[in-house]
Amino acid sequence: MRRLGVLGVTMMLATSGCAFHAADLRATTTTTPTAPAPSAHASGSAEATATATATATATATATAGLYPDGSAQENLPLFSAVVAQVWAEGQRASSRAYVDALAAAGFSRDDMQMTADETTVGNPAESIQFSVRWHDGQCLIGQVGPSTGEPVTGIFDPVDGGRCLIGTTVSIAP
Repeated sequence: MRRLGVLGVTMMLATSGCAFHAADLRATTTTTPTAPAPSAHASGSAEATATATATATATATATAGLYPDGSAQENLPLFSAVVAQVWAEGQRASSRAYVDALAAAGFSRDDMQMTADETTVGNPAESIQFSVRWHDGQCLIGQVGPSTGEPVTGIFDPVDGGRCLIGTTVSIAP
């Protein structure tokens, strides 16, 4: 069953313009745990979104620390916790929400990439990816969306040109 999931993720990434090395995917992919549903927040407002992101980041940071001088492996727990919290807060389809929460947790925007939330014809993306290139040369990569089920995070080798994601990515600028 696990092999089928890995194959499905690999095929989906290949057809969406983003790809990982399949051998790395089998070796290091982890599924982040689903966090309990948060208490009710005001919905739809920018203030509620900012509060949800700040809450998610504070919770994730409290349970897993950032190790600026550590390896990608040492920072995967924080990366995964932030991803799980954003997923639980209901901003599942927003690449920007993941990037903003990762930046708030201490990851550098300069080292991030993300894919678009929408397809070229304006439909919601079936899957979005975001990454942080760590100083040890490894990539922390997250993938979320309707086609992935629960969030998936892992550590991968960079691809051509030292990038973490292949294909079209969008600007990370705030």
